[in-house]
Amino acid sequence: MELAAALKALADENRLLIVRLLGRRDYCVRALARQLGVSQAAVSQHLKVLREAGLVSGEKRGYFLHYRVEGKALRTVSSALAALAREAPAPCGGCSRDGGPGCGRVPADTLAEHWEVNTMKIAVTYENGQIFQHFGHCGQFKLYDVENGAVLSSQVVSAAGSGHGALAGFLQGLGADCLICGGIGGGARTALAQANIRLYPGVTGDADQAVADLLAGKLEYDPDTVCSHHHEGGHDCHGGCGEDKRGCHGSC
Repeated sequence: MELAAALKALADENRLLIVRLLGRRDYCVRALARQLGVSQAAVSQHLKVLREAGLVSGEKRGYFLHYRVEGKALRTVSSALAALAREAPAPCGGCSRDGGPGCGRVPADTLAEHWEVNTMKIAVTYENGQIFQHFGHCGQFKLYDVENGAVLSSQVVSAAGSGHGALAGFLQGLGADCLICGGIGGGARTALAQANIRLYPGVTGDADQAVADLLAGKLEYDPDTVCSHHHEGGHDCHGGCGEDKRGCHGSC
């Protein structure tokens, strides 16, 4: 079991609640849906993530599949976190040329034993260097491969033909961990959440700068942003969908 995958699976509030419920007794999908007040499809998606992380398992009983928590896997996660809390930090080994107080010179190969490479992939709705403002009509994304807080590489990929409902799956297939975008509708938000892709909406301007700001912890975004191209009394997608394409409502 990979610790990062397990922690990522447990980071969602509903999945954490599912684990708590399964820690008390076994449940089928229908019963979990009633307990959580969400759809059975949403529960199935959450259970899929938890199963892939090795945190729950299922057993067929009659017509239904019942799920239980994997106690050994949870204890492994707990032990790994406890070990992190007990570890003594390594000396810096680099910020002072003369090896000043609290900053001893430590060989690089020794320091490497004390840290783990942290990688992620950031997706940005993209057009001509800027953040494209309508997620549901985005024709291309720029993907940034990040390692230890620094961009290693980037590429622009076409999303042509994906459509509103498929864009979240498209990004999930590319391995995206988070998305920076402008306007976005409720349906797309739900799809991204189910794909476990973190959302940073309401961002404008240069795409590369937005990624740099995100990595520096100073990205300005609005979590409550909705797609701005559906106006009262009319429908103007700025060349996106046209009045006869009803699928864009709430999925921008």
